[in-house]
Amino acid sequence: MEENKIHPMVSQAQEQLRAGVISRRDFLKFSTLLGMSLTAAKFLAACAAPATPTAAPAAAATAVPAATAAPTAIPATQAVSATAAPTATAAAASGITRGGTLTCATRVERVDNPATFSLVSASHPWRHVIEYLTHTDPTGITHPYLLDSWKASDDLMTWTLVLKQGIKFNNGQEFTADDVMFNFKQWLTESVKSSMFGAMNYLDLSGVTKTDKYTVTLKLKSPSIFVPEHLAQYPAGIVPATFGGDLTKEPIGTGAFTMEEYVVGERCRLKARKDYWQNGKDGKPLPYLDEIVMVQLGEDRSADISAYKSGQVDTILEPSVSIWEALKDDANTTVVATPTAATRVLRLRVDQDPWKKNEVRTALKYCQNREKILALALQGQGTIGNDSHVAQANPEYVAVDPYPFDTAKSLQLLKTAGVATPVKVELTVASDWPESMAFAQALKEDALAGGFDITLKPMPATQYWDGWTKFNMGITWWSHRTLAPMILAVAYTGDKDGKPAAWNESGWVDKEFGDILNQAIGTLDVAKRKELVGKLEVIQKERGSILLPFFMSVWKIYTKKVHGIEPTPDEYAIFYETWKDA
Repeated sequence: MEENKIHPMVSQAQEQLRAGVISRRDFLKFSTLLGMSLTAAKFLAACAAPATPTAAPAAAATAVPAATAAPTAIPATQAVSATAAPTATAAAASGITRGGTLTCATRVERVDNPATFSLVSASHPWRHVIEYLTHTDPTGITHPYLLDSWKASDDLMTWTLVLKQGIKFNNGQEFTADDVMFNFKQWLTESVKSSMFGAMNYLDLSGVTKTDKYTVTLKLKSPSIFVPEHLAQYPAGIVPATFGGDLTKEPIGTGAFTMEEYVVGERCRLKARKDYWQNGKDGKPLPYLDEIVMVQLGEDRSADISAYKSGQVDTILEPSVSIWEALKDDANTTVVATPTAATRVLRLRVDQDPWKKNEVRTALKYCQNREKILALALQGQGTIGNDSHVAQANPEYVAVDPYPFDTAKSLQLLKTAGVATPVKVELTVASDWPESMAFAQALKEDALAGGFDITLKPMPATQYWDGWTKFNMGITWWSHRTLAPMILAVAYTGDKDGKPAAWNESGWVDKEFGDILNQAIGTLDVAKRKELVGKLEVIQKERGSILLPFFMSVWKIYTKKVHGIEPTPDEYAIFYETWKDA
């Protein structure tokens, strides 16, 4: 590719922006995905403003180089959310206090290979030790991170990843293309069981090559614009090529902290590196903090509230709605809400009775009083879902009306299916996920009139995850993904033989759905992709395998003595630029 060539799809998107077909935010997002710097993309967006006598000519856009230089650090000032967020401003930066310990209440999960992380919470401690090739900021813009830049071919089939040079792991080893090759092998080897395998179904190992010491080339099986986004997902942390399989035994990464202590279910302690490769706003190497301590105070999260109020912890990671309720009006607390695509999915095993018949699945969907479930599970702090895994927080979302609450319709469908009522089923649910328990209890009560006799089988979350893909019915925690096709590709597709992929917990594989999804993954045109995603929503609503009555808002909750915490829909904990009052 020519060094300064603008991808032709950027020019097309610019015309759509000028015509009012897409928003400025959408334009910035997709032009940066195609390798343009945010600065250059903003210039093109300005050039695409509605024509006026003084407007700059669109032709000027061709002079903008497609540079992809990363910011010196993840910029806290780019945060946006449903609530105005108090982040590290330029004024605050001049008064940054270095040192101190940030103490967080969270889970300290049992982990080994980061490629197999199945919960965002598993990544909270470790993303300070291991880092990612890219970073998606709270506005939805994806930046290079360990990468210096990337380039996409005109047909989106070839991606060139250029690494930053001079970065070292905390054991002194240089970060090179060999390390990136090793991690791609982890992600794309089916037996490893990484969710990246399903997410990046447009790529296999034969298409990943080392071009030189600092360059990796990807030859895709089918076009995709999501490569940079996928490289920022929580199972995509970069470990060295010498990695033996267990982070707790080999805590080696390029991050700003080293892991000094890690006790599963209890605590971990991270210590700042003195030789980290990025500088802060004061011109000195990050991080600002000396230490981060993360503590798990038990399964009952009311203990987190007590510890916070007594000053034992500075912040609570992934707070529940009960924690939000307890602290939202606290004068000494910052509470920032963000709408997301995070949710609790009730999935049905379509290869097991009684869910083999779509009429039975649809009948249960009519038994959801969605407003009631949202009120009980989240005190209304979320949005209504339509039984497709596409949220209002996703840019491709199309407003498809959900089925109404209608138990008479449910009984009619069961009669049509020739199923005797009541249909006796067992719903497995994690007892320490209060949102899931509230969802399950509400459905149990309301579905009885619709012909379903549901027995609840609560169990600890750790036990739930041991069998999460096997239960006849289960409610599973799914985290936020920025773009709708990303989550659909992970959770609702099949392998090359048409069998459910590793994270397809319901066993639902629909050829039409898969074909349209693959088309959507390769479609940059926002309007066309929305049209395709709208079709996916309808298919999943009408014959899919899930009940999805709500999407969640999430919160960042921390003491006002703490500064520089970003509100993020993915709930990632990133404390490189966090600092505390002295």
